[in-house]
Amino acid sequence: DLGSSILTGLECDPNPVFLPHTYTIRPPLLLHSAPFTFSVAPMQFHILVFASFASLIAPFGGFFASGLKRTFKVKDFGESIPGHGGITDRMDCQFIMGLFAFMYYQSFIAVYKASVGSVIEMAVQGLSPDEQVEVVRGLAKYLVGQGMVRAEVGECLAGIARRR
Repeated sequence: DLGSSILTGLECDPNPVFLPHTYTIRPPLLLHSAPFTFSVAPMQFHILVFASFASLIAPFGGFFASGLKRTFKVKDFGESIPGHGGITDRMDCQFIMGLFAFMYYQSFIAVYKASVGSVIEMAVQGLSPDEQVEVVRGLAKYLVGQGMVRAEVGECLAGIARRR
């Protein structure tokens, strides 16, 4: 909302990944100690995955870039930073990290809220007008058969669809 400010009392539902959860770790049966309970936000687990990837996998972006340069017999990707190669030589790890961050976010963190209307709209948009009319007829027939609408309403919907 572009008309909002700090004084308008903005409220939002936080992504569940930022809300702390309580976890309990139970010791093995042979140990007679009490269970260990701790609270942590799931985001902290995601950060652990990011840190592991950044330290263990992303540096191989440099090796990949070096292999690519050797293949094309290029010494540096550019001369924007004298003595250091080009910007790509400084950013090769970030390319892999950026791709990983995007894919990880889309797969594990993003919250998608799909309503029935948006799903139906997405399905109907790919249909031709005649197929859309057929969907209306079929839906009218189904709703009458389920007793959710009166037969007159079903006939009206089917009649509108036929006039097209």
